[in-house]
Amino acid sequence: MSDPAQLLRDWITTYDTPATSVAHLLCDRHHPDTVATTEIGPTLTATTLTFGQLAERSHTLAAGLRDLGITPGDRIATLIPKGIDLTITALAVWRLGAVLVPLLPSFAPSAITQRLTNSHTRLVITDDEYRTKLDPGPDMTSTPAWNIATTGTHPLREGDHTLTTLTGPTPRTVPDTTRAGTDPLAILYVSTVVGPPRGVTVPVRALAAMHAYHHFGLGVEDDDVYWNTADPGSAYGLYHGVISPLLAGHGSLALRAGFFDPELTLDVLGMYGVTNLAADPTTYRTLRAATKTLPPEVIVQRLSSAGEILGQDVIDWVTDIFGVPVRDHYGQTELGWCAGIPNGATDDTDTALVPGSIGPAFPGWDITILEAISDDPAPLGTYGRIAVNLAESPLAWFDGYIGNESASQLRFTPDHAYYLTGDTGFLDRRQQLFFSTRDDGAIVTRGYRIGPSEVEAVLNTHPAVDECGVYSIPDELAGQLVGARIVTAADYDGSPALAEELKEWVRTRFAEHAAPETVDFVPELPRTASGKMRRARLR
Repeated sequence: MSDPAQLLRDWITTYDTPATSVAHLLCDRHHPDTVATTEIGPTLTATTLTFGQLAERSHTLAAGLRDLGITPGDRIATLIPKGIDLTITALAVWRLGAVLVPLLPSFAPSAITQRLTNSHTRLVITDDEYRTKLDPGPDMTSTPAWNIATTGTHPLREGDHTLTTLTGPTPRTVPDTTRAGTDPLAILYVSTVVGPPRGVTVPVRALAAMHAYHHFGLGVEDDDVYWNTADPGSAYGLYHGVISPLLAGHGSLALRAGFFDPELTLDVLGMYGVTNLAADPTTYRTLRAATKTLPPEVIVQRLSSAGEILGQDVIDWVTDIFGVPVRDHYGQTELGWCAGIPNGATDDTDTALVPGSIGPAFPGWDITILEAISDDPAPLGTYGRIAVNLAESPLAWFDGYIGNESASQLRFTPDHAYYLTGDTGFLDRRQQLFFSTRDDGAIVTRGYRIGPSEVEAVLNTHPAVDECGVYSIPDELAGQLVGARIVTAADYDGSPALAEELKEWVRTRFAEHAAPETVDFVPELPRTASGKMRRARLR
């Protein structure tokens, strides 16, 4: 068994240098005949991409992007489903030293506009299916600061580029641009209770944390058939559906389907012989609701879950029906995944799961609990604020949000430097983490993280809404659903028809997954004496 400390030193040394070739690390150093990605269509047909093909096609696309004037540091956004096109595009962006801004295809124009503007995107590469989301309209500017390219063979709008015209008929190569470990690799967005989503700049040196979790947390081995079901527009999907398997030279599956179907999921598990599955809790909860017994061809040996905390009842069901336990892992966009029972090389009886616990910190991380009202460490077994001790966490990389580099999540005292996760919990005497609540009030529904204020901002643009408040509703399958209390404007009356109209308003102007499940009409919102909305009372 390899020494974890030595592996960490090797990864940090490799990925945090003054001149790192990201494309070499993710692709060119691997055997050209090894399969990098297998894209599975809705009918379960498969298309494979080897590392050799990935190298050639990403080189050619990078040359086309360079012809458009893309230079190191430029922001390139993608509105592309998971699969081969996204993998090639991401690697081409990184060959040029540019920065990837992956967007969820489920986003509506207003959410897309906010992220493109905040990230100063120069080019958006979109699948043909989502091109209309970039058309001028109430939530999309008619004079964008970005160019548009589509994945099809013919331009869909005047002025559009296509990947076909960018690449041309002849393969080309470009010299890879090297980047320092502190240079940006990608930009992702996290939702908050108040205000717009915050941009997280992921540096090149974060590759070490991604590789470490791939090895220790997910436990992916060379002979595994690995499938991460998360969308690459999210941190878990980008870090560990695209990047970490490429780093390790491991092939991965990508199901190109715009919906979650438990029967389709079981078909993929069985038909392709998946041995290592990483998914969000909604996937496991939905499988439980729809599955009585597993098909005999399902042979999964390692299961991981991330995004929110699994209930013990789901863990028990998964263990019973799959015959192996699901490992519940803890992390954030700003960290990667840093705690849980490992599926990998450090998995042994000493880290057996204690009921109700997530598990200990993974190698390379040190988690502590701070007192509720001070930055002093809390006694073992005492609830407090979950924090990462930065001095003892060599894999930590977050240093602030775009436009707010002095983020309040980073706390420096004379003796310590901490990253405050915004979550609460406690550590037991074995240093196993017990999660309690998420302090920041974000709603996690079906694996997506939503800021209540983002939904409120969209609802407030409807003429029938005078003011509104958004809150979470517990749900057995989704984890949480979105609820909304509405105070109607003058001349409007609350009605079932208006409730449905407001749901559709959010669905088309923000995102499908953010649409309220329940809309109630109230005469007023609960407020404090100073007039501040009491969000906890909305329920």
